[in-house]
Parts: sequence; structure tokens; C-alpha cells
Amino acid sequence: MDRIWQWAWDRYGARYRWAVYAIAFPVSLPIYFFWSFLIVAVEKSGHYVQAAAVTVGAALVLQCAMVLADRRRLRPAEQWAAGHEVDRATALEATYTYARRAVPRSLWGSAVWFALLSVIVGAIAGATGSRLVQYAILGAVVAAAVQAIGVHSLLEAAVRPARVAIADDTGIGDSLPRSRPTFAAWSSVAVLGTVFVFAVDGAMLAAVFDRAREEPVLFVVIGCALTIGFGVPMTVGLAFSPSLRPIRELAAATERVAAGDYSQRVPVVHDDDLGALAASFNRMQAGLAERQRLQAAFGTYVDPALAARLLEQGDDVFTGERREVTVMFVDIRDFTPFAEANTAEDTVARLNALFEIVAPAVVDAGGHVNKFLGDGALAVFGAPNDLAEHADAAVSAAVLIHRRVAERFGAELRIGIGINTGVVIAGTIGGGGKLEFTLIGDTVNVAARVEQLTKTTGDAILLTHQCVDALASRPRGLIDRGFHVLKGKSASVQVFGLDQETDARVDLTS
Repeated sequence: MDRIWQWAWDRYGARYRWAVYAIAFPVSLPIYFFWSFLIVAVEKSGHYVQAAAVTVGAALVLQCAMVLADRRRLRPAEQWAAGHEVDRATALEATYTYARRAVPRSLWGSAVWFALLSVIVGAIAGATGSRLVQYAILGAVVAAAVQAIGVHSLLEAAVRPARVAIADDTGIGDSLPRSRPTFAAWSSVAVLGTVFVFAVDGAMLAAVFDRAREEPVLFVVIGCALTIGFGVPMTVGLAFSPSLRPIRELAAATERVAAGDYSQRVPVVHDDDLGALAASFNRMQAGLAERQRLQAAFGTYVDPALAARLLEQGDDVFTGERREVTVMFVDIRDFTPFAEANTAEDTVARLNALFEIVAPAVVDAGGHVNKFLGDGALAVFGAPNDLAEHADAAVSAAVLIHRRVAERFGAELRIGIGINTGVVIAGTIGGGGKLEFTLIGDTVNVAARVEQLTKTTGDAILLTHQCVDALASRPRGLIDRGFHVLKGKSASVQVFGLDQETDARVDLTS
């Protein structure tokens, strides 16, 4: 049925109201016939042809009356479909107003129409006097019950294509739905209406078949006939199936979100709590998408491992702790003359090209790029996350960085790398809403001084003896560069270089 409504909207958008009732007429006609024939059968008359003719005429009158009634309510949506300048929110609101007003109109209109039809058919069948009055009352009550079964879901299904087309992916429908009668309330009304109609029709059919008293199995036959002929198409097909579609859409959307797809909104096209639920789901999905964007941006400006840990455990996880780590400083040699001789754009491009090598090498080795310092970078291995053999990881990363820089830039760019191992205080510092994860301790200062010492020794990579002692496996090509006095240190520090010819052959997995 959903496809039929969609086809009608696509084909007759500007005259959609007429198309809806044109489709509803043949769908509802069997129900009208069943009721008229039931009256004829109860009266033990054979005027089925006359009753059918009256029923068809009365059904046409009812459908035309429903089309013409309150037609101005749906006009904004039809004008929008015709291509006129109509505000989307106004057109969408018109579909809700139309559906709300159509429910009570259908209830009382059908009740009056069924009452008149029942009297006319009863008279054709030969009923007189009080029996016609009783048929009028019975017809009105049964009509109201039949309408209660599916009027809401049918109207919602009928206007759904218009609402989807108007709202599209704009989100204007999110603020329109209001929980009027809830989905549960409409479902309860439909169930009660179904029970009542089944009971009345079953009783009338039982009265028609005199043999039912003698053959009780006929009651089962009557029940099965009503279930298959009335219950399945009317209750399941027309009443409940359209109401379940938004639930199925929410289930499918939940699966998309679970898979990481936040691109598709759930259409908000219902005036009950299902519409409010769909709007809430869209807001939740938008929040998740925003969180994903923030996480992606956070991971761009902050080391991914640090970002992930902060998001999982909160920023109080880095309140401060003593750790043994390996610290590595990377700096560009003679960068000041380069910056003075080139434009700002070229200077930044050169730095970014270097850091595109440094950052992945550090992260892949299990380290953390703590900060970029102008033309250099500070990396740490062993904080914020634990890392076994952090000294080995730092040396492997340094060798890889030196090799890739040489391959990419040759003699145009030279770097110096200083590595030291020791105890630091790792934690967040800052204030006024601005926090930064950092390392505090003499280990960091020594690593920075050792990097500066590379300019004196001519090595690309220098390791302190603390770093060498912490190595699980010493690389080939270590050269003792002796003891050196570093700025701010009273005691000399022994450093080791890596032979320029052999450092490229260091086992990066050790």
C-alpha cells in the first residue's frame, strides 16, 4: 500500500487529495458490500443486486463529500507540489492539520452515512418499523468502530509521501510533531474496534446460518472466514502495517548509526509520539555526528592515543604521575636562515613536510608527539600510555625519521635528534579552561641539550648513556662521543652517536 500512496503523490501531487480518495474507494468498497449484504441476509431477502447498487452510489457520495470537506487545509501542500512559492513549514503543517481534522470528520461522517445506508438497505430487504431504527443505530456504531480500526494509520500513511517530499532532509519537521493520542492509544482503539466489529459481524453471520445451532463447527468456519476475509486485510494490512513502518525505519536507522553512518535522517512524518521519537532520534544522531567530528578534530590537533584516552577516561586521568620514559627532541639544522630567505608559506610547508614524517614514525612506534616547538618537536615514549622497551622504540623511531628525511630532502634539510631516558612527572597543567598534557623534569631538559649537542659532534642522532643503558638490544654502530658538559648541568653527560653508515641498518623491530 505504501508504494501505491507514493505513486499517487509522484503522479498527482497537485491533485493528491482526489487521488487518495480514488484509491480508498475500491479498497473500502468490499467493506460496504459486506455490511449491506449482511443486512439483506439477516432479513432473509434476495435483493442483493439492489443493495449493491445503492451501496456503490452511497459510497461515491461519501467519498466526494470527504474530498470536498476541509479541502483548503491541504491546499498549501498541493500548491507546493504544483511548484508554487509556498513555505515548506507551512505546507508541512497543513498536512498535519488536515489529518487531525480528518479523523473526527471520518468518524461522524461514516457513522451518519452507515446509518442512512443501513436504513435504505434494510428497507430494500423488507425491514420495517423499529427494525429500521435498530439498523440505523447498529450501522452508526459499527461504522464508528470500523473507522476507529484504521482511520488514523490510513490517513498517516496517505499523507506520508507528501510529508517526506516537503520535509526532505531539512529538519523542519522535527519541531512540528506533538504527541496527541499516542501510538499506544491508537493501537488500543484499533484493537477494541476490531473486537467489537468481529463480535457484531460474527453474531449476525451466526444468525444467518440456522444450521450453526445444529453444527457448532460452523462457528469455527465463521470465525476463520471473518479472520481471513476481514481481519487480515483490514486490521493487519490497513490498520497496523502502516503504523509499524516508522518503527522499522527507526530500527534500520539504529543499525546504520551502530555501523558509524550518521548521514541519513529518519523522516519525521507522524503527529504522534512516533514522530516525536523520530525527531529525538535525529537530534541524538546529530549529537553523535558532532561528537565524531569533534573527536576527529581533536585527534588532528592532539595525539590520537592521548585523545582516545581522554575521551574514554576524562581529563582527570592525567593529574600527574612519575614515570620512567624516553624523551626525544627533533630539530631542524640551520632553519633560521631558511626562514629568512623564504616566504612564510614556504616555511610552513617545509615544517609540515618534516612533521608528516616525524609524527607517524613516533605514533607507529608507540610514542606520543607531545608538542611542536617551532622548527622542532618533542616526543615521549612511555607516557601517557605504558610502553615496554620505550628506549628501543625511541631509537627505532629516530633512525626511521632520519632515514626518511634523508630520502625525501637529501642535503636540503638536515635534522638533529637527542634522546634521553629518565624519570619525569607526566600530567596536565594549565588554568582558565586551557589544559595541556606535558612532561616536567630534568630528563626533558637533558634531551633538549643533547639535541643541541648534535651540532657540535656532527651526529644526526645522539643518545645519553641512560638511554643506552635502558635499551633491551643495543643497535649496531654505537659510537662513544665521550662526556660533555651541558648547559644547566653541573656534571658531565656521556653521549653516544650512531654511525652514519650503519644507523640505516638498525633493526627497527628491536
